[in-house]
Amino acid sequence: MEAKIKDLLNDLKPYINQDGGDIEFIKYEDNYVFIKLTGACAKCANIDTTLNLGIETYLKREIPEIEGVINVEL
Repeated sequence: MEAKIKDLLNDLKPYINQDGGDIEFIKYEDNYVFIKLTGACAKCANIDTTLNLGIETYLKREIPEIEGVINVEL
């Protein structure tokens, strides 16, 4: 499951990189994907939109078992 999630996140990287950000996979646990948005995306005012309408929607469409995506700040 983690390999598939990482592949899907890699598909999104070019779009996130275009805005000066990046995305890092942290872990998959209890049907939740934990990621870290960095660069310009880390403090962007649209982070919730990117996270919920972009990343989460895409991952849930590809892997229905996913219940949500959580951005963590390490």
